[in-house]
Amino acid sequence: MSDTRKRWTKICQKHLVGKKIVQVRYLNKKEMDDLGWNQTPLVMFFNDGSYMFPSQDDEGNDGGSLFTSFKDLSVIPVI
Repeated sequence: MSDTRKRWTKICQKHLVGKKIVQVRYLNKKEMDDLGWNQTPLVMFFNDGSYMFPSQDDEGNDGGSLFTSFKDLSVIPVI
């Protein structure tokens, strides 16, 4: 594993391991307007008040889909 991958894995583990998802919904119109996006992604809220949503790229140019390992839901689409 590269040093970059190890570093980012450690950072993500610190922020995500042990958290519980307490709410999910799609971003609302105000949030979309604030971001300047056209594609509406799902946002996940955690038990500590933090949240996470996908973007199409590192620069936050638009919302993105989530791919999953769920048998009956392989992709959570943008809308």
